[in-house]
Amino acid sequence: MNKTFSIHTLGCKLNFSESSEIARRLRECGFEHADHPDYIIVNSCAVTTVAEKKVRNLVAHLHRETPDAQIVVVGCQAALRAPEILQWPGVVATFGNEDKMNLLPFLQGQPTPAAPPFYSAFSSNDRTRSFLKIQDGCDYHCTYCTVWRARGASRSDTVEGVLRQLRTIAELGIQEVVLTGVNLGDFGRRNGSSFLELLRAVEVEDLGLRLRISSIEPNLLTDDIINLAATSRTIMPHFHIPLQAAHNRVLADMHRRYTRELYAEKVYKVKAALPHACIAMDIIAGFPGETDDEFADGLQFLENLPISYCHVFTYSARPDTPAALMPQVPHPIKHERTNQLIALSDRKKKAFYHQHLGEQRPVLVETEEKAGYMFGFTDNYIKLKLPFNASQTNTIQQVTIVKENLCLDPTEL
Repeated sequence: MNKTFSIHTLGCKLNFSESSEIARRLRECGFEHADHPDYIIVNSCAVTTVAEKKVRNLVAHLHRETPDAQIVVVGCQAALRAPEILQWPGVVATFGNEDKMNLLPFLQGQPTPAAPPFYSAFSSNDRTRSFLKIQDGCDYHCTYCTVWRARGASRSDTVEGVLRQLRTIAELGIQEVVLTGVNLGDFGRRNGSSFLELLRAVEVEDLGLRLRISSIEPNLLTDDIINLAATSRTIMPHFHIPLQAAHNRVLADMHRRYTRELYAEKVYKVKAALPHACIAMDIIAGFPGETDDEFADGLQFLENLPISYCHVFTYSARPDTPAALMPQVPHPIKHERTNQLIALSDRKKKAFYHQHLGEQRPVLVETEEKAGYMFGFTDNYIKLKLPFNASQTNTIQQVTIVKENLCLDPTEL
């Protein structure tokens, strides 16, 4: 009888792409998926205290549910907390991010080879969209972050390596690819290429895929990248540009590599080249030392910035980081600031959606069905609902945006 496995993933899209790759390789080696398997793989996250607690709780739950299974924890928390995790009931091994793929020979009872400098991965569970890992690790040691320790130094695939993966994804019938990495704009720096070179090569390849850039640092978002996106047949008008703090003194304490003025300059350049583009932003609420006046000043700055929505994260002190030693903002104030930023994001998203009412835009229709509706995203990342029609799933439809098909209800987002 073949050995069986299950895999459980927490955290970022990078983890999901890697979990999909692990599952695909295990099946190729003869393993079968099962609800009560021989091996349980937990791909872990450590970005916040809450994320680490979710990993612990999940492992405990899985051990109670399948006590005879051998549990292997991989990923960021495994990289940072291996000795502790190995004491958890049911856990037999851990693998960090750089040797995550050594999980396969371990499960086969084979010697584990030296980990390669970079391994590619892509998700294929959703036939509509794939997350393709093209870069890993980070050389930006922000004071609040442990990812650079968990993921290691910046490294990436080659341009030709990415193109090979994109060809494979296109052959699977997947319509859209999200390029993912820890610091995506740093792609190619160590192997003589660049993110711009990759995007140009993908444009020339013309595989018929829609391409999204998952996240790019503002200091790495060059005018050339923006101008290429403005004329591209492939790159969607959708930019995810992390800010993290809206006040320059706080940005300096974070060791971010830009000012808010540079950030605003990039936003306005995107809007000048692509007026219809969606611009998403990451921001941290309650970073240590941020005063009420600095937060209020930053909030006003964001009110005036033509962003489309925000991913808001409440600051979580991570052990062994400089920010954990700084004066902490009290929890009630952190949560109040979080709520204000979420309210700002809701207003921005509603305004952005309503700005495009009456337009006809291409929508990639997803396979999900809910209460008689199916869903999809326009090229500029407006989520719409349409009456369910199975024949339209995983196709691109021209849809006129009206109030009735906007997905602004949080339960639908």
